[in-house]
Amino acid sequence: MNKKKLSHVDKTGRASMVDISGKPEVARMARAEGFIRLERETIRMIRDNQVKKGDVLSIAEFAGIQGAKNTSQLIPLCHPLRLTHVEVHATLQEEGIQISSSVKTHGPTGVEMEALTAVSVSLLTIYDMCKAVDHTMEICRIRLLEKIKGDGKYNQD
Repeated sequence: MNKKKLSHVDKTGRASMVDISGKPEVARMARAEGFIRLERETIRMIRDNQVKKGDVLSIAEFAGIQGAKNTSQLIPLCHPLRLTHVEVHATLQEEGIQISSSVKTHGPTGVEMEALTAVSVSLLTIYDMCKAVDHTMEICRIRLLEKIKGDGKYNQD
């Protein structure tokens, strides 16, 4: 039986940062997405730019980029990475807002945590901006869509 091991646990069972010093630097990319369910009136307010705190979609996108850049300060065992590209899109839909992120680097470890953090921070920003008018918001379906490690050729959607 092939037993999987947790990468952030040392031989004694204690939490440990993975040693990536010997890993080669290669192109890496990850994509993630998430959703926040909103009331119809909240969606209308966002569409008509009537939320008092400002342009919800743009601010959520900027917040997601900032979140990706600060992932290692939020998640204790993540390595600080030199990100080469972060893209976050907020799309208003009939039942809420879909957030998608794409993060790239050229380094010794992947950027899936940065992609997931970008989505999470974007969704939390929407929650914060709309909490005064919508008490039924639900953040859901945060997930990693894709993780690529390789020669720098990324799948284009």
